[in-house]
Amino acid sequence: MGKENVKILVGDDSILARKQLKDTILKFEESVEFIDATNGQEAVDLYQKEKPDIVFLDIVMPVKDGITAVSEIIQEDPSALIVMVSSVGTQVQLKAAIEAGAKDFVQKPIKPDQIQNVLASHLK
Repeated sequence: MGKENVKILVGDDSILARKQLKDTILKFEESVEFIDATNGQEAVDLYQKEKPDIVFLDIVMPVKDGITAVSEIIQEDPSALIVMVSSVGTQVQLKAAIEAGAKDFVQKPIKPDQIQNVLASHLK
């Protein structure tokens, strides 16, 4: 679908949620390198180290929440492509995530067509 050798950071404290998202992405992207983060601080640190093409972040995570992580990543790299993935999709949190710099939002439980649309529109 998109470019070759896509590097994707998946930040979620749930190993099951990370696996489900990665399995779904692999339906649409063949050549992917995944980087796992289990909390917001780890996501920020791994972003700075790995410079992934796209980041999928949960909002509710230990150590540092996803919205704070988005802010810190965007401060470091204003062009960062971050997609929030959360089941707590309140308007307030969604607005905060977009204001912090997230480019998109996917509601849990994730649906393959949502991920396909995100990948198609952001990985050209």
